[in-house]
Amino acid sequence: MLVVNNVRKVFDSTRGRYLALAGVSLDVRDGEFLCLLGPSGCGKSTLLNIMAGFEPVTSGAVVSDGQPVAGAGRDRVMAFQDAGSALFPWLTVEENLRFGLRVRKVPKAEWDGIIDKYLRMVDLDRHRDKFPSELSGGMRQRLQIARALAVEPKILLMDEPFGALDAMTRRRMHSFLLEIWEQTRKTIIFVTHDIAEAIVLADRVAMMSVGPGSVITELIDIDMSRPRNLSDPRFADLFKRIEDLLAPELARSEQH
Repeated sequence: MLVVNNVRKVFDSTRGRYLALAGVSLDVRDGEFLCLLGPSGCGKSTLLNIMAGFEPVTSGAVVSDGQPVAGAGRDRVMAFQDAGSALFPWLTVEENLRFGLRVRKVPKAEWDGIIDKYLRMVDLDRHRDKFPSELSGGMRQRLQIARALAVEPKILLMDEPFGALDAMTRRRMHSFLLEIWEQTRKTIIFVTHDIAEAIVLADRVAMMSVGPGSVITELIDIDMSRPRNLSDPRFADLFKRIEDLLAPELARSEQH
């Protein structure tokens, strides 16, 4: 579905050049749930922005469904950590979805059916006339996900979308997102620095090193049925394995 081929990214600033990604390669399977995992500053969000087409590569290439990524596209949609900033506060729940459909030039005759479908899917159909400020943090994230899904992307890119939520809401959002994924089988690429979150959600975890010059150091298959129980000994064993692999990267991140 999406291929990252030897992607290198250099940022230029008044302080000089900074190598963020140093030859990242990754094949993302159609319909899989992939987590990008690593410490803060390891280039996870940079890589996700390149996949989204928001950021150009310095060298290498990203190919989505056979087509080179050279900018934002309808096949890829991003969901951000701060849903409050991503949503339009002056528009109602329904109007936020309607705006996305208008921008993506979805035929107007299809709008009502699409809006009803996705508001029901995220359990917000009873709140369609509310404004984002009247919703809880979890509800705002559900609305952001509904707006992303409404334009029928092939790939949903998620940049630490639950990072600002409290622990209980975050666990509920994990269950909600997995239910949505089971229903739609969209390809999801999810950025996190939380090991447990990655194990709960992912089919595979791609671990990233700390820069300058981040690369993918490990690709780990999560061979556990869902829902995954944190008290399962296999969960604890996998957590410890990933924690041990990340330990050198965390030590390096503290030095930068």
